[in-house]
Amino acid sequence: MPIVILTDSASDIDASVRQSLGIVAVPLKIMFGAETYVDAVTISSSEFFDKLKQSNVMPTTSQPSPLEFAEAYKEIYEKYGKDVQIIAILLSGSLSGTYQSAMIAKSMLDENIDITVIDSRKASFVHGMICVEAAKAAQAGKNKEQILDQIDRYLDEVQVYFIVDTLEFLQKGGRIGKASAVIGSLLNIKPILTLDTAGYVSAFDKVRGTKKALNRVFEALQEYAKGEPVKIAMLHSSVPDQAAELLERLKQEFTVTDSWLEQIGPVIGTHTGPGLLGIVMVKDR
Repeated sequence: MPIVILTDSASDIDASVRQSLGIVAVPLKIMFGAETYVDAVTISSSEFFDKLKQSNVMPTTSQPSPLEFAEAYKEIYEKYGKDVQIIAILLSGSLSGTYQSAMIAKSMLDENIDITVIDSRKASFVHGMICVEAAKAAQAGKNKEQILDQIDRYLDEVQVYFIVDTLEFLQKGGRIGKASAVIGSLLNIKPILTLDTAGYVSAFDKVRGTKKALNRVFEALQEYAKGEPVKIAMLHSSVPDQAAELLERLKQEFTVTDSWLEQIGPVIGTHTGPGLLGIVMVKDR
């Protein structure tokens, strides 16, 4: 039976990778005031961050509608036939209504269409990497149950840490208070952020300076990996050279079996701003 992985554009999977693995991505929208853009369709990540740096307007985001998900499900059904099995791995339901839209869309369709909808409790290429691995497993001939088991393990185990360059966007987006942002900026505090088990952004630690923050992240990752082989993704927003350097350091300090270097997209970039560095890791077993 054909198995198709569906996700949303906030998974930040490169278009060429999506195409080669047959992954379907339903786009979110980004608004700069009255201007509306379709993520990864009418605005790229690079274009978004260029606009973000120049704009006086704080962007906002909008989830796909249930109808848009229903259309995506139907297109897959029509392309692959009645035996197709769809596995939808979506942006954290704690951060967006995207998962809820996908669930409503499923209820709108014929019950005979095999659709499994998963709240990843993750964001950006964190759930994007899990989509890629699931699609690879499908291409390798694994069945639905095997793929769902793999997804569950990755979702439970994956480690993710983000360091933001400025607290301005977190403050404007309501993630932290104004006083905390001002004090943090004055003291050069670099909050190390993660995603908790419910899928919310939470603080892992706070240290002064990027170098110390990165060392703390590497320490936490070493505690997780314990010398075992790992897959890693290095994420960034408009700082590719820094990210590439860190990726090389990761490859030197860990037994890396697969790696990605990815720029985060407009949806997550709206809340973090430029200058973000993020590391994603999961054991390869």
